[in-house]
Amino acid sequence: MNKRRFLAVTGLAGLLPASRSDAAPPAPAGPTLLTVSGAIGKTNRGALDPALDQMMVKHGIRFAKAWTFDAAALHRLAKVTIRPTLEYDAKVHALQGPLLETVLQAAGVAPGADATLGLRAVDGYNVAVSLADARRYRMIVATRIDGHPLALGGLGPQWALHEADTLAAFRDKPLNERFGLCPWGLYHIDVKAA
Repeated sequence: MNKRRFLAVTGLAGLLPASRSDAAPPAPAGPTLLTVSGAIGKTNRGALDPALDQMMVKHGIRFAKAWTFDAAALHRLAKVTIRPTLEYDAKVHALQGPLLETVLQAAGVAPGADATLGLRAVDGYNVAVSLADARRYRMIVATRIDGHPLALGGLGPQWALHEADTLAAFRDKPLNERFGLCPWGLYHIDVKAA
């Protein structure tokens, strides 16, 4: 190889940005709809910003790192459909979205991890559920109801829920007592290692 050409190519290569395999993936392109923080293995955003993360601050959420999902990122995850009878109209509805465990794995939570999840809704409702129970109940992060996106201001844009009609722990309870572990308007999941 020509020595001058080698030096020129090497010099130009030094001007290019370094590529690192351990660099954090970019944050989602669309608005963040769901943030997962705590005992996670991946990160695509930094610490909570007290000036810009106002709702999280008001809800007492704190984190040093997190994994965020926009609508497209949630849509890319494998989906399941459940058909629970909902307490709001006592009718069966088809709800679709990824398993909660699948969402957590995308954020770097190891399959089979022993953890407690804090599921936080936009209205401040917060419930703790073990990851083992979320698995056992096949909880999903629903993004669609009866073929339509869940709406902000309605039950969405995400709703963590299970198919209460088929689960022994819930099916015999009155309809208004079946969904205590199921916050609609889900926007934050805090993963605490057990």
